[in-house]
Amino acid sequence: MRVTLKAYAALMLVQGALWSNPAHADWRDDIGTFRIGIVAEPGAGNTVPGLARLTDAYTKALGMKVEIVVARDYAALIEAQANARIEYAIYSATAYATASQRCGCIEPLVAPVDFDGAIGIRSVLLTRDGKLPDLAAMESHRIAMAPSDSVGGSLLPLAALTAEGRKISQDAPFLVHAESAAAAETMLLDGKADGLFGWVTAAADGRPEASGTQASGAQASGTQARLEATGLSAAALQVVWASGLLRYGPHAVRSDLNPEAKRRLTVFLTNLKSMTPDIYDLLESKHSGGFAIVVPKDYDMAAAVVRFVAGSGPGQ
Repeated sequence: MRVTLKAYAALMLVQGALWSNPAHADWRDDIGTFRIGIVAEPGAGNTVPGLARLTDAYTKALGMKVEIVVARDYAALIEAQANARIEYAIYSATAYATASQRCGCIEPLVAPVDFDGAIGIRSVLLTRDGKLPDLAAMESHRIAMAPSDSVGGSLLPLAALTAEGRKISQDAPFLVHAESAAAAETMLLDGKADGLFGWVTAAADGRPEASGTQASGAQASGTQARLEATGLSAAALQVVWASGLLRYGPHAVRSDLNPEAKRRLTVFLTNLKSMTPDIYDLLESKHSGGFAIVVPKDYDMAAAVVRFVAGSGPGQ
């Protein structure tokens, strides 16, 4: 039987469809139901605002059945993803670093950005009227700190200094842990401390300067802004030292997730703020600038904090 060129071309199109469609659907079939883990806000029980709308948005983005699993805390969320009970999780920075250390089986996709371009925070050592000349002089001065469980005001600076080779314990005699971040700020204002460990928001290239009255980058909030809000002149404050960047927590997936699923999720999330801002606001209520692509290296400082808390130090 003779096959014309036109008929042959049509046959190839049909055959291509037969070859490609099952492969295209395989990753969805293998997963069955795509499960997303979210930690509920304190006091919210096992509910998440707008759960049905979020589920519908992810369902449309992936073209498959989606279920959102509400975890009681980050420890439960980490175990669920490490044991492949969920494919996708929304973490804080240190929770992601803990999860990565736990199994090495996850990777970040995107993280939120602030309206002004800030992508995370840096710890800063502040002084007033030049009372603390430099970091080397710290041990001969009184340095106020937030409580020991404060990430930006205690854990981040100590972890960052340890990573820089300046290991300082929480109970160092020159450190004064106040009962709150506000109390630590008051110590600097009242002259009861010569320096203060606090934090500022920062853009990717916005590392606060080591001296001067104004740290560069986005600083719409943080310790420096609160001090200035009390009436303290910006010229009276100097940044003596700044840590590396602690990026805002990511949305992370299992590393073995199909690449097409990762691509669809990345496209969905990075366009969410501009395409469907109401859904974005449900998913991310704290940072209003949209999502940006991130990579594991962006969480090196978070990993340093986790190592510090574990007591192993850098590189262990």
